[in-house]
Amino acid sequence: MNVFPEVKKNFGFGCMRLPMNGEEVDLAEFSKMIDIFIENGFNYFDTAHGYLNGKSETAIRECLTKRYPREAYLLTDKLSSNHFDKNEDIRPLFENKLAACGVEYFDFYLMHAQNKEKFEKYKACRAYETAFELKAEGKVKHVGLSFHDKANVLDTILTEYPQIEVVQIQFNYADYDDASVEGKKVYDVCRKHGKPIIVMEPVKGGSLVNLPDEAKAIFDELGGGSPASYAIRYAASFEGIFMVLSGMGNVPMMEENVGFMKDFKPLSKAEFAAVEKVCELFRAQNLIACTACNYCTERCPQNIPIPRFFSILNNKKRFKNANAERYYAMHTKNGGKASTCLGCGLCEAACPQKLEIRKLLREVAEEFEK
Repeated sequence: MNVFPEVKKNFGFGCMRLPMNGEEVDLAEFSKMIDIFIENGFNYFDTAHGYLNGKSETAIRECLTKRYPREAYLLTDKLSSNHFDKNEDIRPLFENKLAACGVEYFDFYLMHAQNKEKFEKYKACRAYETAFELKAEGKVKHVGLSFHDKANVLDTILTEYPQIEVVQIQFNYADYDDASVEGKKVYDVCRKHGKPIIVMEPVKGGSLVNLPDEAKAIFDELGGGSPASYAIRYAASFEGIFMVLSGMGNVPMMEENVGFMKDFKPLSKAEFAAVEKVCELFRAQNLIACTACNYCTERCPQNIPIPRFFSILNNKKRFKNANAERYYAMHTKNGGKASTCLGCGLCEAACPQKLEIRKLLREVAEEFEK
C-alpha cells in the first residue's frame, strides 16, 4: 500500500539522463516526455544539483514547473556532499536549488549517495538536522536519503536518525545477491526499519536492457515484454517498494515504460523463474565462483575485501560498463587494494571453493589499477 497518498503511481521519472542536443538538454523532447508521463497518470520526478552539471534542475524548471500547476507533480531533490563544506552552506544551496527548479518547496529532500564516509560529514555539518528543520518550515514535505554502501552502514544511519521517512537504494535482479552492492541485504535493512523504498538503477545503467542474446531469448520465450519491462517490474514487485525510477532518454523509451507501468502487475511465478534463469546464465559466464563466505577475509593480514573485489570483477565481465570501476574505487578509498596482497596464501588455505585467490587478485589489480 502506498504510504504517500500524493504519489499517484509506483513509477518515477529519474532526471539524471535526459535527451540532449550536444551539451544542452533537448527541451522540446524533454517537454514531450513529461507530457506523456503526466497524461498517463504519473507524477514523480527526481533530480539533483549535480545531474548534468545543474542542467537537470533548470530543464525541469523550463519543461515542468513553468508548464504545470504545482499540484500536478511531485519533485525530489538532493543534498550532495560536494556542494557544501559546513552547515552554513546548506541553506543557501537549498534556496538556490528551489530557484533553479522554479518551486517553493520540494516534496522529497534526500541526503544524497550516503556511505560511511559521507555520513560522517553530514553528521558533522548537521545536515540531517537542517533537513528536518526545513521540513518543519514547510519547505520540504518528506526527508530521506539515497544510499551506496554496505547494509550495516545503512542500519547505523537509520538507527541514529529514525526520523528518516524514505530510503532510495540501488536494486535490481543482477545486484540482488551481489556481494559488492548487497542489494538484498540493503533492502532487508529498509524493511527492518519500516522505511518505504525508492529504487534507482532498476536496469543497472542500461545493462539489463542490452542483454546477451542467450539472456534475451529466455525472456522472449515468455511471449511478450522487453528486457526493460521485466527488470523494472521485478524491482516494483517487492513488498515495501513504493517507487521505481527510470532514466529515460527519448519519447519512445518513455512510451514503452509508461505502457507497462500504467496498469502495473507484479511479475508472475513464470516471470520470476525466467529472471532466475537469466541470473544463472550470468553466473555461468566464466565468472569467479566465489560464494562470499568471507573465510578468506578473516585470514587476510592486509584486510583486502576479497569477495567484494571478485564480485566487482564479475560484474565488469557480465556487463562491460563503468559501474565496476566506481565500486572498486569506493571500496579501496581507504586502502586494501588488490595490489597490496602479500602472497602469503592464508586466504587460499581457508577457501572452501579452492580458488586461486592470489592469482585472481592479480587479475583484479591489472583490471582496476591500471
